[in-house]
Order: sequence, then C-alpha cells, then structure tokens
Amino acid sequence: MRHPSLDSVEWQDLRQLSLGETVYNIFLSLPFLLLSWWSAWQGWWLLALVATFFFFTAALRQAHDCYHRTLGVSKVATELMLFLLSITMLCSTHAIRHTHLNHHRDPLGDSDVEGNWARLPWYQAILGGGLFSIAIQWFGLTHGSRRNRMLVGFDLLLIFAVIATAFITMHPVLIYHVLVMILANIMVGFFAVWSVHHGCDDVVYARSERHPLINLLTFNLLYHIEHHLFPAVPTNHLPTLAKRLDVAAPQWTQQPVIPFLAAANQHQKSSVTQKSNASHLDI
Repeated sequence: MRHPSLDSVEWQDLRQLSLGETVYNIFLSLPFLLLSWWSAWQGWWLLALVATFFFFTAALRQAHDCYHRTLGVSKVATELMLFLLSITMLCSTHAIRHTHLNHHRDPLGDSDVEGNWARLPWYQAILGGGLFSIAIQWFGLTHGSRRNRMLVGFDLLLIFAVIATAFITMHPVLIYHVLVMILANIMVGFFAVWSVHHGCDDVVYARSERHPLINLLTFNLLYHIEHHLFPAVPTNHLPTLAKRLDVAAPQWTQQPVIPFLAAANQHQKSSVTQKSNASHLDI
C-alpha cells in the first residue's frame, strides 16, 4: 500500500520509454566492457580498471531494470538479457532477481536478506562482501519457484563455463575479467546496498543522492528511495521523479547517500544566498 503522503505525486506518465531510451538501456554497459577488455589486452591496467568499474555499474543498472521489467523490452528479451549479464558479471542475476524482489516486498524486514546487510557497520559490510554475494544468490536459488531454480542452474553453468575457459586457456583478458568480477561482486553489498540503506528505518527505508556528478557516474542508481516508492518507473526517469518528490513529499528525500557532499552543497547555497542578499543591500 502506498503511503497517503505520496498520493499527490504524478508518476504514471514516467513509465513509458522512447525507442532511443530502450536502445540506450540495452547497450549501456557494452562500450565499457569492450574498453575494459581492450585495455587489459594492451596492458593498460589503470584504464582497464576504470572501464571495468563503469561496466559493472552500468550492468547493475541493466540487471536492476530487468528485475522490475523497466528495461523497455519484452519478457523473453528480459530473460535473455539476464543470461548475458550473468555471463559477463559472473553472478546469477536470476537468483538475485528473486532476492531483490523480496527486498521490495519487505524492505529492511526480517526476511530481507539483501537490505539487512545495511545494518552492519561499514567495515563489516566491506570485509564480508563475499558472504553477501553468496547469500543473495543462495536465497534466490532456494526460495524461488521451480522455473526460477532452472534458470539459476543455467546461469551457474554459463558462469562455470566462463571461469573454466579462463583458467584452462590462461588468456590474460579472461583471467583479468574473472578476477575483477569476483572483486566487484565482493564489493557490491557495500556500494549497492549498504550505501543506500544504512541508518534507515522501516518508514523511510532508503536514501537518495542529489549530487549531479555522482548520479552521472552511477547511472542514476542512487535515486533509491524514489525507486522503492515507485518501482515501475524506469531508471531513465528517476531524476524527474526526484524533482516531483522534492516538491510534493520532501520528507521522503532528506537522507542523502553521501552526507558530506550534501552538507557542502548546502553550505555553498547558503554562501550564494548571503552574497546575493548583501548585493541587494548595497544597491
């Protein structure tokens, strides 16, 4: 049930995607993946790592949109996309889909295997990241339907094939990709869950970032309370939804993902206001 304070927020018009937005969603991570592989082949490791960061972040957004059927493609295309993401991210996106949708049904509740990771101290959320990755996939495998278990099983076969090929051939690009994806999956619990839910409660259960550069670098994934309140809105349109929430129901959006950036931005706005007031007094 949606909270009454949200009744005045217009959002239905944000559900539709244009053809251009859909194409963008489908191919979002591909350029970064190709750049990371090419850079690794050239031995340009710093560029490879930067490209890999953006690939994994973009792929997280794509998988997330697939979970909520907001990528802009058919059901069959969504399943195929999840298989491709499982192969490249080296995690079972079909398993994580079940865990994530349960997270939406019971955010920060007793059954929320995903969201309750945010209750840990930050250093435990980082150090235990491998356990988090296993836990969210295991929950999806053991609690999903028979059909979903079959999909997860196919994910795991594909992942095993990629890892086995990497270590049999010892191809440097494949070895690089496997190692950095293992690291990325270890860190995802901190960056994708802890960062947007820590310090929240069962009323306002997620945070939202407003810094434009941070949102650009994370492909709008940090508009998180907006997503929880209106999960049918595609990620493409979350910035617009955020502006509407700030006007109609600002009590939901007062917890930033990166508090010190919000404080610095507020200080800057105050300084500008003071200078403007001083200028008017001089006139």
